[in-house]
Amino acid sequence: MTDQQAKIPKQPGLFVELLFNIIIPSIILMKLSGKTTLGPMFGLIVALLFPLGYGLWDLYRRRKVNMFSLLGLVSVLLTGGIGLLQLDPKYIAIKEAAIPALIGMVVWVSQYTRFPLVQTLLLNPKIMDVKKLENKLAEVAQTAAFKNTLRHAGIGASGSFFLSATLNYILARMIVVSPAGTEAFNQEIGRMTALSFPVIVLPTMIVLLASIFYLFWQIKRLTGESIEFFIRDERE
Repeated sequence: MTDQQAKIPKQPGLFVELLFNIIIPSIILMKLSGKTTLGPMFGLIVALLFPLGYGLWDLYRRRKVNMFSLLGLVSVLLTGGIGLLQLDPKYIAIKEAAIPALIGMVVWVSQYTRFPLVQTLLLNPKIMDVKKLENKLAEVAQTAAFKNTLRHAGIGASGSFFLSATLNYILARMIVVSPAGTEAFNQEIGRMTALSFPVIVLPTMIVLLASIFYLFWQIKRLTGESIEFFIRDERE
């Protein structure tokens, strides 16, 4: 392992991300937004400070801005803006659907460029030795076939984001119906946030994982080598 790789901060655990992005905000919105506690306005602000602060902290410690982290922060700010400006709650559903739909569109369109995002998403160069894979594919004359595989996997990856957009919109429209700036609105945002993991994240991850498994299966079929053959050595 190089000194540069050793300095890269590790990805926080799933529980930590759930705690700051879902659990704590949901509890504050549903239980501490009443008039006798924080109130609707401050309850919303305090709840959104946790995912916002966590996102900024993670960006700072990694010293690297990526599209997904940036869109996550934008999403939090938009939720706060809609609530504080007391806009129509339908904008929450539009915002919830727009972010993943935008990501899905970018992933889809990038397939027709020189830099398909699906390769970065599904073939993480920090884990996979992409150069070694490319050399092996060229050796067995399967480079063109692998490009088709990447396009098919890209459809699956894009589909996972479009699925997320659809489920986000449906969930938001079903739950968030009260006027912004009220205790009921905060409680509904909290309920939507709490349900986002089982209702949206899990189905989306299943589709994305299916795309990854398809890609790995095709790599083995095209190259004749197991996927472990292309995994980077931790000592590199």
